[in-house]
Amino acid sequence: MKNIFRWKTMALIIGWVLVCSWPAWADFGLGENAYLEQDYEAAMREWAPLASRGDAEAQNMVGYMYRWGQGVAQDFEKARYWYRLAADQGHESAQNNLGLLYLYGLGVPKDYAKAFRWFLRAAEQGNAAGQNHVGLMFYKGEGVEQDYIQAYQWAFLAAEQGMDPAIQAVAMLEEEMTPAQIEKAEALARAWRPKGPETVL
Repeated sequence: MKNIFRWKTMALIIGWVLVCSWPAWADFGLGENAYLEQDYEAAMREWAPLASRGDAEAQNMVGYMYRWGQGVAQDFEKARYWYRLAADQGHESAQNNLGLLYLYGLGVPKDYAKAFRWFLRAAEQGNAAGQNHVGLMFYKGEGVEQDYIQAYQWAFLAAEQGMDPAIQAVAMLEEEMTPAQIEKAEALARAWRPKGPETVL
C-alpha cells in the first residue's frame, strides 16, 4: 500500500509540474514553421502560451497577427497590447510595429510624437525599419523638427542594411541637399554605433 501511495503521489507531483510548465514546451520554431505555411491558427496555438509567459518574440508575433487578422479577428487594440509588452522588453521589431500603430492611428489616437519615439528606440538598436521610419519623420517634420541631415543619416543607415525604401530615400535626398550637408550626414552615419539590446523597463 505504501508503494502504491508513493507512486500515486509521485504521479500527482509530476502531473502538476507538467501542467505548470507546459507553455514552456510551446516551440517558437514550430509556430514559425506553421506561420510560413500560412497555418495561422496553428502558429497562434504555439505562440500564444509563450507570449503569455513573457516571451518577447512571441508577443511581437501575436501582436502582428492581431494587427493583420491572421488566424484571429483583426484587433488593433490587442495588437497594441502585445506589441507594447514586447517593446517594453526592448524588442526592436515590436517597437517599430508599435510606432506604426501611432503613425497611422490604428487602435490608438494618431500621435506622431509617440510614433517617432518608438521608431527611434528601434532605430537606436540598429533596426533597419525603425531607422527608415526615423529618417522619414525627420524628412517630413512629423513628430520632430524637420532636419534633412538627420533624415539622410538614418536613411543611409537603413540603406546600408539593404532596405529598398531607404535606398530610394537616400537618392531622393541627395537631389535636395547640398554636398556639404550630405558630407555631414554621411559622417554622422559612419560615426553612429547601435546602443545594443535594451534591458526590460
